[in-house]
Amino acid sequence: MQRPALLGSRDRYERVMHGWVDNTHDDAFTHTVRLTDDDRALEVAVVALPSPTYAVRDARLTPLAGRIAPAVAEGFARLTGAALVGGLTRRIAELVGGGDGAALAMDATIEVARLARQVARMPRAEAERATAGDALACWTLDTTGWVDLPNSCFTYSEAGRRLFGTRTVATPMVPDLYSPLPGQRKVFERRKVARLEVVGHRLRLFHSMHDNVHGFEITYEIDLDSGRVLRAEHLTPRLPYMGICSEPQRKITTLLGETVDPGLRKRVQATLGGESGCAQLYDLTADLLKLLG
Repeated sequence: MQRPALLGSRDRYERVMHGWVDNTHDDAFTHTVRLTDDDRALEVAVVALPSPTYAVRDARLTPLAGRIAPAVAEGFARLTGAALVGGLTRRIAELVGGGDGAALAMDATIEVARLARQVARMPRAEAERATAGDALACWTLDTTGWVDLPNSCFTYSEAGRRLFGTRTVATPMVPDLYSPLPGQRKVFERRKVARLEVVGHRLRLFHSMHDNVHGFEITYEIDLDSGRVLRAEHLTPRLPYMGICSEPQRKITTLLGETVDPGLRKRVQATLGGESGCAQLYDLTADLLKLLG
């Protein structure tokens, strides 16, 4: 396989994401994402309504380092009036164009949309009752607080629902995720690190994500001569529903022996994602594959 274009003449590339959600409005949240790599850095802030509309009230992009074309920031501001739902990637691509920093701005927008699925606006008493009970009470609140969660992964499928009561299930969910306090800052906070590194005749891919309810550290190794995946493993010290979210994690081993080609991302969606998989495991893997070009 060819070396990823992002590496250029270097043997290591790293991208760091820091994102958080502030409860800045009576009916909307501000989602901020700071994305930095070896070449440039930018920060985006989007004010948007929560589920079910995810409607964007305001959007701004601030260049922080490296070359960011003025047209990228100007185009990003026109995201106002759109929604953080299906078709978002196509919409932001049209707005920011193909100038310097456009790809980073698109990826930051995707991270904003993911943050929007982590905080809801529900009655405080209802949130406190659910988090004071068992994990199933939180699961039930999840499926009503976020319109797009049901059947989005194994945990939120009927098969996942049936496992409650058959085993110990632990959850880190707290009332603030369902009903933030007025003016509360960093209700939800996420940090991610993606890395490509050439080690001998192998390309090592690493992606970590740590936030209020998730802890993932994924490693893949690809043989540069054959393009085949020789290593696929991960650690998950923190999951929304430990004991249920744990079930689809073993699917990562299905990538062993796979060939890295243009169709791999689609094949990965069928194995790691969907109703029998894990949305986070799929997203983290697909984002790494996207960095390969």
